[in-house]
Amino acid sequence: MLELDRLTKKFGETTAVDRLDLRVAPGEFFALLGPNAAGKTTTVRMIAGLLRPTAGRIRIAGLDLETDGERARACIGYVPDVPFLYDKLTVVETLDFVASVYGASGEKGRRAREEALERFELGPARGVLAEGLSHGMRQRLVFAMATLHAPRLMLVDEPFVGLDPKSVRAVKEVLRERTRAGGAVLMCTHTLPAAEELADRIGILHRGRMAAEGTLVELRRSAGGAGGIEEIFLRLTAGDGIQ
Repeated sequence: MLELDRLTKKFGETTAVDRLDLRVAPGEFFALLGPNAAGKTTTVRMIAGLLRPTAGRIRIAGLDLETDGERARACIGYVPDVPFLYDKLTVVETLDFVASVYGASGEKGRRAREEALERFELGPARGVLAEGLSHGMRQRLVFAMATLHAPRLMLVDEPFVGLDPKSVRAVKEVLRERTRAGGAVLMCTHTLPAAEELADRIGILHRGRMAAEGTLVELRRSAGGAGGIEEIFLRLTAGDGIQ
């Protein structure tokens, strides 16, 4: 579903992502961990098409992002670390706008909107302006927008920040739904227990490179028999990141 081949991003003399290789299969939940400034968000923004790689290749559902960008991006649902909403649009207007962007107008768009309102419990707020939503409601609206077109690849960057337990549970279930439906999820997070709970495989990025990746058992082996994900993370990222 997602293939990164020697993906590299430089900002001047600084290499933020350094020849990164990664494969995420259909039906797989992959969590990308790393210290601050390890290159996680830069990687996700390149996959989403918001940053142009310095070198390397990105393929999404077999489509090359460089040569077939429009079709490749249509396969993605993206939840950034700092989501953006049009504050003067209501919840319904926001979802209708997103549906139109993905070509789901008329009855098809209406059905997708109503399903999203129900799934994310946004019905009571359907006429509320985005600027009047709580943080948790805004995050739920962002997920509704990102999943409206049933994307084959979900990219989520720090999805649990500031959410109450009920909203966290709802987000986890949405992400599980995507993998059960044969899609794939790439999640960047500092919430280590969530990564341990949700991910089929985990990658630990350090200084722009993949320090280790695999199942929890495989990572434990890489870290010399370390126990939980926190201890594994600390062992594999010993020393300050510089990217």
